[in-house]
Amino acid sequence: ASDAEVMAPLAPRHPERVADRATVRADRAAATEGPVTLAQAVNRALGELLHTFPGMCVFGEDVGRKGGVYGVTKGLQQRFGPARVFDTLLDEQSILGVALGGGLTGLLPVPEIQYLAYLHNAADQIRGEAATQQFFSAGQFRNPMVVRVAGYAYQKGFGGHFHNDNAVGALRDIPGLVIASPARPDDAAAMLRTCLAAAAEDGSVCVFLEPIALYHTRDLHDDGDGGWLAGYPAPGAYVPAGRARSYGDGTDLTMVTFGNGLRMSLRVARRLAVGGIGARVVDLRWLAPLPVDDLLREARLTGRVLVVDETRRTGGVSEGVVAALTDAGYAGLIARVTSKDSFVPLGPAANTVLLDEPTIEKAAIGLLDAR
Repeated sequence: ASDAEVMAPLAPRHPERVADRATVRADRAAATEGPVTLAQAVNRALGELLHTFPGMCVFGEDVGRKGGVYGVTKGLQQRFGPARVFDTLLDEQSILGVALGGGLTGLLPVPEIQYLAYLHNAADQIRGEAATQQFFSAGQFRNPMVVRVAGYAYQKGFGGHFHNDNAVGALRDIPGLVIASPARPDDAAAMLRTCLAAAAEDGSVCVFLEPIALYHTRDLHDDGDGGWLAGYPAPGAYVPAGRARSYGDGTDLTMVTFGNGLRMSLRVARRLAVGGIGARVVDLRWLAPLPVDDLLREARLTGRVLVVDETRRTGGVSEGVVAALTDAGYAGLIARVTSKDSFVPLGPAANTVLLDEPTIEKAAIGLLDAR
């Protein structure tokens, strides 16, 4: 009889219980290791969580014996055995079908979709089955899962729209779906803890988008600076869903971004600082739910917001960010830069349609000149 009644079983949220579950760790050895890359952080987190959650299974194309195309699942099958870490058919519908059945029987599936473009082959198994199970059964059944997806663009030497894809609109449209998009190694591990805990406690369906181009990135500004490495997060560290992360304390401009855009924005922010412009950079980290409170606070600190969105201009993330700020009452200046409404082509042609640092810097300066 009401929207609240209809939506009650859609996506139960118990943040305190999720926090309790996310801060429990069985494997503490990884916390003592030195700075890691994004790929290494996800690998260690998967190992830690396989210890923590006995029903957790990691599976997908080449994730077992090979350890994944990019080595992210390397060594996990040897440690935990082929019953918990295993290879599947080269078929996304089969992969998500196994996850659907596993979740119903009480397991905690963590399927991998090898590339974001491949997810579209089986998107309805997330939209029409997994994410709607609690909704249509009034909470009697659920399909908890954390779908790891290697995605976005900017891969060097491995082009084409099947391996470089920035289409996230089909995911952001699904009610109740949690979409995590870590860029930094420490965030990736902490956010993966959150997603597994949410799946276990609330039956959440989570999509964990991993930027391929940042998997093995080590430097931020200069060769050898190690600025993109980070320490593995200590036991108990997790990132609540819908919370952003800020860098810098500039008062002239707020740059809102995520994924590969974070690295580009931080690099641009340093160049702006040389010219006397103080910019703060906000990493969304979560594309659903969006961190609206954090966004609004950081936007009001400067009164000028530039949304740096590596996805497409139409159906991308920036549309939701601009709408969220406007709906929340933000009255300052706002602009956005995005990639083009195009598939990602092969080779150097990709640079003609993807967002780049010169475009970001030019837009930032233009926004500062606006009145």
